[in-house]
Amino acid sequence: MRIQFPQNVKFTQKLTKEHKSLPKPAWMKIRPPIKANYEDIQKTLAQHNLNTVCAEAHCPNISECWSEGTATFMILGDTCTRACRFCMVKSGNPHQKIDPKEPENLVKAVEIMKLKYVVITCVTRDDLQDGGAEHYANCISALKKAHPKLIIELLISDLNGNMQSLQTILKAKPDVLGHNLETVERLQSEVRDPRANYQKSLKILKESKRLAPKIYTKTSLMLGLGETEDEIIQTMKDARAISADIITFGQYLRPSPFHYPIKEFVTPEKFNYYEKLAKKQGFLYCASGPLVRSSYRAGEHFMKNIINATR
Repeated sequence: MRIQFPQNVKFTQKLTKEHKSLPKPAWMKIRPPIKANYEDIQKTLAQHNLNTVCAEAHCPNISECWSEGTATFMILGDTCTRACRFCMVKSGNPHQKIDPKEPENLVKAVEIMKLKYVVITCVTRDDLQDGGAEHYANCISALKKAHPKLIIELLISDLNGNMQSLQTILKAKPDVLGHNLETVERLQSEVRDPRANYQKSLKILKESKRLAPKIYTKTSLMLGLGETEDEIIQTMKDARAISADIITFGQYLRPSPFHYPIKEFVTPEKFNYYEKLAKKQGFLYCASGPLVRSSYRAGEHFMKNIINATR
């Protein structure tokens, strides 16, 4: 059965310019790529027809991560069926297309890049009945078979609330399962696509922990969208109430003048404050800083030590 898209949702962001751009503070300076490793990885990904969220979402850490030989792979293509106002990934209808060679290409890329910890994310695929869950599971299985010691972290969509699809992914046994709340509850409808919402995202994290308690769960928030301190604290409490293990906070960076405006550049001191609060709330780990993103090397190193110890 083919999933029908809502009539009122368009897949192109026809947004008008809002607000003048805030001047970028000194702590938001981004280092240019170190060309050698950066260009090598670009070629590797292109040869194997692989996308990365690093490039598609214009991640500010792309030079640091790629120059050190790490990347977050984005499966299920480069076209998202949703149109969140914060995101640079292109939106449209992929017409149920999936690359059957993607699991094999992922295995090759991990081998070439000599990765020990891989992060796999995806575009949202509402055009697929299972949201791409079976393809996700195939990718995990292929990686585990070829690289048994590899640690696999996922960053999944909300699967349109399909718990059977979530079970399919969890049965493949990733080490970490992430799903991002993105922002506080009040701002969800302003920032995210109409088909995404706070409660649906919380349920994905809650059910992940219930169905597979040994798999670490993770979520992330962008700051600078107009949220208040009380709202951030409440979001932490909501995440801990469903036993989320890891949380990250990073500064929202507007991809273009037509995306959601930056309301505030949060200071490094404030990010440190939220990190301390998260630890008091009982999170196993928190990465918090202006350039932190949901896939962040410091977090990966921390989780690698924890997972290797339990193995």
